[in-house]
Amino acid sequence: MRVSTISGLAAAALAAMPSGSASAAGFQLLEQNASGIANAYAGSAAVAENASTIFFNPAGMTQLPARTLSVGLSAVRPSFKFSNDGSQTGALTGGTSDAGGWAAVPNAYLSWALGKDVYVGVGLGAPFGLMTEYDDDWVGAAHSTKFDIKTYNINPSIAWRVNDSLSLGAGVNWQRMDVEYVRRAGIVAAGGFPLPSSFATLDADNDAWGWNIGVLLNLSSATRLGLAYRSSIDHELKGDLTVRGPSAVLNAARSSRAKADVELPDTFILSATHRIDSRWELLGDVSRTGWSSIKEVDIVRTSGASNGATAQVLVTDFRDTWRYALGAAYQYNDAWKLKLGLAYDETPVRDARRRLTSLPDNDRTWFSFGGQWRASKDATLDVGVAYLYIPDTRIENRDTRDPLKGLVKGEYDSSVWILGAQYSVSF
Repeated sequence: MRVSTISGLAAAALAAMPSGSASAAGFQLLEQNASGIANAYAGSAAVAENASTIFFNPAGMTQLPARTLSVGLSAVRPSFKFSNDGSQTGALTGGTSDAGGWAAVPNAYLSWALGKDVYVGVGLGAPFGLMTEYDDDWVGAAHSTKFDIKTYNINPSIAWRVNDSLSLGAGVNWQRMDVEYVRRAGIVAAGGFPLPSSFATLDADNDAWGWNIGVLLNLSSATRLGLAYRSSIDHELKGDLTVRGPSAVLNAARSSRAKADVELPDTFILSATHRIDSRWELLGDVSRTGWSSIKEVDIVRTSGASNGATAQVLVTDFRDTWRYALGAAYQYNDAWKLKLGLAYDETPVRDARRRLTSLPDNDRTWFSFGGQWRASKDATLDVGVAYLYIPDTRIENRDTRDPLKGLVKGEYDSSVWILGAQYSVSF
């Protein structure tokens, strides 16, 4: 009865999965469990404390009981407050409210032992996501008013305990990506008259496949090392580019089918955990994300009179990034474990000129804490809170390929709050 109830909660959470708001640098979502929030995801590929290890390192399933279920929910609240400082965008002069907002990131995992040394499992989550939304008349509306990225990931996995010291794991990933991108269009018509209510919207989606592998090494009874790799996933997004506004002629002429190719980055993680004594445990993490796979995004028309023409280019010129995390856990008593963590997360954005209004990203520092309550021998509840400090972020973006967009120049005051809970049970 307990298992069916938890399974129902997981299904309901995933069925209602909303847009994600990027918490890691770029538009990556680290919240593939909520149990790692309190440690700033230090030790993510080595800790293997519940079935969410399927995502971070599938080899970790060999450290779990024969059957385990884990479900969680993270609430992410980014804030992007823009202050204008000399933007040059013609008729567009308005301010804007906070471009960030609350979003939920659910997850669910099931691990099952087929025998003493072979485990299978499946995970559901959303590894990438982004939502920025500005007022329709803000100064940068020709660049973006809304940018919404959703991903849905299903990750069947298998793990093999080679011996007491070495375990191997692998998985495949089916991933769906949905994108909605809205901006002001036709700021100046052919006759030189402004069209203040025209907007272009790209709605596109795609399904694609990737893979992941992991290695878990028990170096001693106190020390564990984890290595994990997730492949890049190439999405060929297809959908509609729709223009709406006061001019029916412009709407019809500029609306068409469209496509855009995006290769989501690969990731590599090296993690370690070390138990100092019966109460204290240290955790560490170094990870690399291959953001350089996204240099630019060409939005190409695939129907109508302009079939084959490039409607717009998003010049990202992302660079690969590194993330470093340290954490600690203290076993207060048989029921409670206290956790804390610190991390530094690099941005893939190179400089203010290449910073997009749709992704006003910058380096961030994580400050995290929380705890784990063992409700019974077979059930635990993890809770965590993280505050992500982001320094003041300059933007001086002028789209040289589309001068009518103008120059967006100013500064963002940004931060992120993350709250989460994870329930795990063996049966």
